Amino acid sequence: RAAEGAIAGALVVERNVLEWRFDPRSDARVPVADRYDLRVIVFCSEGYASSLAAASLRDLGLLNATDMVGGYKAWKAAGLPAEVEVLATGLPAEEYSFA
Repeated sequence: RAAEGAIAGALVVERNVLEWRFDPRSDARVPVADRYDLRVIVFCSEGYASSLAAASLRDLGLLNATDMVGGYKAWKAAGLPAEVEVLATGLPAEEYSFA
């Protein structure tokens, strides 16, 4: 992300914890993942890993999960805004501070 950029406002969740962070039944879920009808758009650098990740989320019951064809590189090639600041990370709900 530091080398290529990132999409402003995107929630960064590493692939190895994706299912736990988005399963509404998981104690390790992110706060926004509180329902199965949540719209989740997954992206990676070129769109390959994100296709598998979106399929995995659909298998969990998140039927509105999808991915971005071509990934971040296609986003950037289309001239869409590129930011490098990570605005949020996918920490489990209990690790967020709302103070």
